Amino acid sequence: MATKGHRGKTRTWWALSALILVMIVTGCGSNGNNNSADASNKSTDGAAVTEPATDEVRTIKHAMGETEIIGTPQRVVVLTNEGTEALLALGVKPVGAVKSWTGSPWYEHIKADMEGIQELGQEGQPNLELIAGLEPDLIIGNKMRHEDIYEQLKAMAPTVESETLRGDWKINFKLYAEAVGKSAEADKLLADFDKRVEDFKAKAGDKLKETVSVVRFMGGKTRVYHTDTFSGIIFDQIGIARNDMTLNSKETFVDEITKERLPEVDADRLFYFTYDTGDGKGTETEGEWTKDPLWQGLSAVKEGRVYRVDDAIWNTAGGIIAANLVLDELYTIYDVK
Repeated sequence: MATKGHRGKTRTWWALSALILVMIVTGCGSNGNNNSADASNKSTDGAAVTEPATDEVRTIKHAMGETEIIGTPQRVVVLTNEGTEALLALGVKPVGAVKSWTGSPWYEHIKADMEGIQELGQEGQPNLELIAGLEPDLIIGNKMRHEDIYEQLKAMAPTVESETLRGDWKINFKLYAEAVGKSAEADKLLADFDKRVEDFKAKAGDKLKETVSVVRFMGGKTRVYHTDTFSGIIFDQIGIARNDMTLNSKETFVDEITKERLPEVDADRLFYFTYDTGDGKGTETEGEWTKDPLWQGLSAVKEGRVYRVDDAIWNTAGGIIAANLVLDELYTIYDVK
């Protein structure tokens, strides 16, 4: 008969043997199915997964050259406001994003979708230490904002930068979608937007011949926004007529004006928005100008065809979510059903 000590040693030996066997079987199984497991075992709570879903290598051409991206990025950092909108619209929740130009820290129209996302400072000066700490597998930026830190960014992760923040917003949207492997989804979203534009054009009819003007109030200055702006590009696609000031302007972006030039701003419909960062200066400019007799004398004001719209949506956000919200408002303003 075996002694008590001998039986204890025997049980210990079998336990260790069983443990080793389990480890061997588990290891073999995981090695044989590594890629499929990564693709299917995403966290149900929306947390980012560090390993790519596939090992496909894609080469993305962008403003700073070419960047190779392996698989489907899971931890994306975005350094522009319009880039943030692009990712959200594509169903990609970034792990980090720069602060919205206004808001605490996000625009109201995207705030609900930004919960849990790390704020990375201002678009013009993102926090590199915070970015590195997020261990991204893709960084999306813009040459106009981030050319000087491109080398530092790409040392952290594959980095893709768009060329500019002015011009057709759709160009940047397509680039960002390509970077995250969502080009087909982007094409569908753009086709849906274009279809809405065509619907609005058909229903608005002759109302599109009514001229429009766009004014922006800021701390200590007032601007008239022309064609090469976010709202201006949308107006151009729709075919909304612009007033003489915009058509004759030598500036494709904006004209900064004095009150004496307010009569030039007049149009059949006048849109205005105010950029205020919370210090009240933009709102102060708005109040001063809209109470001025020259403003009150504009035909658009007298006829009740002046519209105060949101600066974030009509200008600073600059992405596909905002573009659709602008179109929503135009349906209401033009009484298009």
